[in-house]
Amino acid sequence: MASGPSWRRTHTCGELRKAHVGQTVVLNGWVHARRDHGGIYFLDLRDRYGLTQVVIDERLAGSIKLAPEFVISVRGVVSAREGAQINSERPTGEIEVLAQSIEVLSTSPLPPIDISGATETALETRLKYRYIDLRRPQMQRNLAHRSRFINAMRRAFERQGFLEIETPILTKATPEGARDFLVPSRVHPGEFYALPQSPQIFKQILMVAGLDRYFQVARCFRDEDLRADRQLEFTQLDMELAFVEEEDVFATWEQVMRDTFKEALGIELPIPFPRMRWEEAMERFGVDKPDLRFGLELHAVDAWARASEFQVFRSAVEAGGRVMGIAVPAQYSLSRKDITELETVAKGIGAKGLAWWKAGATGGSGPLAKFCASPQAAQSLMSTMGAAEGDTCLFIADRTSLTRKVLGELRNQLGRRLGLIPKLSSTTDAAQWRFTWVTHFPLFEWDEDAQRFFSAHHPFTAPEDWSLGGALDGATPDLGSLSSRAYDLVLNGWELGSGSVRIHRADVQQKIFSLLGIGPEEQKRKFGFFVEALSYGAPPHAGFAMGLDRITALTLGLDNIREVIAFPKTASAVDLMCGAPSLVDLEQLIEVHVRSVLPEPKPGAAPA
Repeated sequence: MASGPSWRRTHTCGELRKAHVGQTVVLNGWVHARRDHGGIYFLDLRDRYGLTQVVIDERLAGSIKLAPEFVISVRGVVSAREGAQINSERPTGEIEVLAQSIEVLSTSPLPPIDISGATETALETRLKYRYIDLRRPQMQRNLAHRSRFINAMRRAFERQGFLEIETPILTKATPEGARDFLVPSRVHPGEFYALPQSPQIFKQILMVAGLDRYFQVARCFRDEDLRADRQLEFTQLDMELAFVEEEDVFATWEQVMRDTFKEALGIELPIPFPRMRWEEAMERFGVDKPDLRFGLELHAVDAWARASEFQVFRSAVEAGGRVMGIAVPAQYSLSRKDITELETVAKGIGAKGLAWWKAGATGGSGPLAKFCASPQAAQSLMSTMGAAEGDTCLFIADRTSLTRKVLGELRNQLGRRLGLIPKLSSTTDAAQWRFTWVTHFPLFEWDEDAQRFFSAHHPFTAPEDWSLGGALDGATPDLGSLSSRAYDLVLNGWELGSGSVRIHRADVQQKIFSLLGIGPEEQKRKFGFFVEALSYGAPPHAGFAMGLDRITALTLGLDNIREVIAFPKTASAVDLMCGAPSLVDLEQLIEVHVRSVLPEPKPGAAPA
């Protein structure tokens, strides 16, 4: 039998230890660094498992040319390093390989990226040469962590009796809150598939089919603006359960998170996670994804404002709005410059201004001091704000949604500025991983631009009141007051994913469509198959989907998901490496029955 090529490796570059001393080995990898020490050459050989030092004598070094990122095979004998030669910062630091022969498998020009990370490379360069960027040990550690984390989640679901079932990528366009990516059909002229924004309808149909415990690592696509935590294509762990309610979903995911964090990170998470209704989250934190690692909670000042002589506060309350504030403890002294910067942030979000007061039982100081001149007024405001002497109180007075939004952002900014948020990349302290379920979101939300209601989650979410405020009996409900059975899982201020109890009754699903302005014909055209499926004995069911890009980035202490995605897009939705999106040949467009209309060139632009 053939022995195989001479370069076939016997060990990886992160594997050798003192126990291997005296063995003849073959290592393959990339030239990471080379050093000349008076006729003896030292070379660091790298693969994804680590680095091994190779010693090359003058005779061998003179017969072969090596440069950074050459791919080579080294045959040699493992030797022990002694005393000061030991590199304690490297797992292979107690040994080195004395090279007997070296074979160059491929060469490389000087790479445009410093693989060692000693110098920083521009993001555009990193993404254009992603195949080189991915050689960096940090990127390889990120992707290895992602793989371990996702597979630990898979095993956790399998232990609970879930089946992994794939759902279609080419499917039917359905409204889920973002634009679909459309794929033209060659065999059905003028018709299109859509790439799934989520497996939502299919996983509900699996429940109708009796496959009562489903999960899937699903690729999803949404044509929307990119952010640090959002890409056009992303991966989520999707699941659905039949014959359950919210608490069953919560318990399932809590056990999965506990098992996964234990296996992948060595962290013992306490369960169950706390629960918080949406209204409570908005009232206490101003956002529906609260970071519970620090205080600075919001305080309602409506009653004090209504009785005060400060016209701005009183007018806001009388107009149906809110006055709310945050008390910053005196130990975190805010300067006038700090307050001005915070006011700029507030105005950028839409606030008219930012009122402030340095709390004091005898009136305090700042613009509000004259309205707290009486001890009664000052002490009442301090009590309302939970403020102590010398605390800085910041206030917003506006409509409810804007007041909460502005203060929620100011709270998060203060948490970062004041050092209240710990770094997670180096901690295994379970107390720093603050999960919470946010529940009972509004069923509908009003869109000022469109002047109509949309589903706050998606149109398949069950209402808290199955009568829909009397809508099933012909009444006209106040859509803005209806609550849903939707929920999010939040970790340290990040929304990890969303889910809900689903509508399993065809009559309720049809009524939800009607309330959203989707008439009978449109319902039949877009959702006829789904409503029909619900009519054939659908069990009560619920589910949840977690963004895997987000959770793996967060568990690495990263603030951008592109660092855990092998081939991400830029903020302008471009793949710099392969040049996508791009024009296609006319023959391809004709084949799929598509005519492309290019935008008019800008004045002075060169012709395409």
